[in-house]
Amino acid sequence: MSTVLQLNDFSVQYNTSRGAVRALDSVNLDIHQKEFIAIVGESGCGKTTLGLATIGLLPPQTAIVAGGSIFYKGVDLAKLTPKEVRNYRGSEIAMIFQEPLTSLNPLKRVGEQIAESIVLRKRKNDPHTPVKGAPRIPGQKWKLSPDLKKEVELMLTLVRIPDPDHIIERYPFELSGGMRQRVMIAMALSQQPELLIADEPTTALDVTTQAQVLKLMKEIKDKLGTTIMLVTHDLAVASQVADRVVVMYAGQIVEDAEVHEIFSQPKHPYTRGLLSCIPSGGRDRKQLTPIAGTIPDLTLRKEWCPFQPRCPFAMDVCSHKAPQLKEVGKDHRVACFLYGE
Repeated sequence: MSTVLQLNDFSVQYNTSRGAVRALDSVNLDIHQKEFIAIVGESGCGKTTLGLATIGLLPPQTAIVAGGSIFYKGVDLAKLTPKEVRNYRGSEIAMIFQEPLTSLNPLKRVGEQIAESIVLRKRKNDPHTPVKGAPRIPGQKWKLSPDLKKEVELMLTLVRIPDPDHIIERYPFELSGGMRQRVMIAMALSQQPELLIADEPTTALDVTTQAQVLKLMKEIKDKLGTTIMLVTHDLAVASQVADRVVVMYAGQIVEDAEVHEIFSQPKHPYTRGLLSCIPSGGRDRKQLTPIAGTIPDLTLRKEWCPFQPRCPFAMDVCSHKAPQLKEVGKDHRVACFLYGE
């Protein structure tokens, strides 16, 4: 299986008034074609920064790539200019954001926004071919050609939106949260990306709608062969759809394994702590055990295990040496001295 995305010692830092915050610290990760991978961890662990860095949306005023490389199909995205990155954004790598109401244009109808994505993709493929029925020029009345409208309806049907002909005419505020998220997915897929990044796509949704959106994403991966990177703080969400789970802590990967392996044989103490916080129907509420302490100050780059102050299994070596990711089983990597130095 070919590698779509490869990160080698990749680091990102944010320059703040308190100093440089190392949001990603020497991350090494391979994502393969047609894989559904979940990036999980507490808020502030660097998982959203990983998604933004991949699609080239890090804030230029504060964020810088502090080292390493991030290869997409053999091209180091970290070395491209902003203009060159735009050639990959959308048509190769697309992103679904956490709150679709803030991502969709409130002044444009749903159909027009999806049509813009379709037109952008066609013009990238052949900039000399005019697209009939393209979205309006400012001051003109909005209208889609029959062919373009048919393509928009096809995308809405793909994400299981009923009555697409009706939804095309609606504004984002007229739709439910689940419907808006489906529209966002349709917009992302309309450019036929190879890699789809979903940043907490179900956080603002109720449980029933959340399950529907997750099922839809799984169907898209199976039907279209799209590689999906799901960014989430919820291991329960990851368990429903992911093929592989990557656990991050303080800007580093601490465990990486197939989803069933993570839940049946978690190795890292942090992963075990996350799992102990998940309620289940057969467990007494009193048995839920929170992880003590807080994440470390990321302005202080420590040359030791970042989880050491919170770890119930901490050893002397943890306080003066940083563990490296190592194989502890088939396709199972852990950064912990419990499994040797």
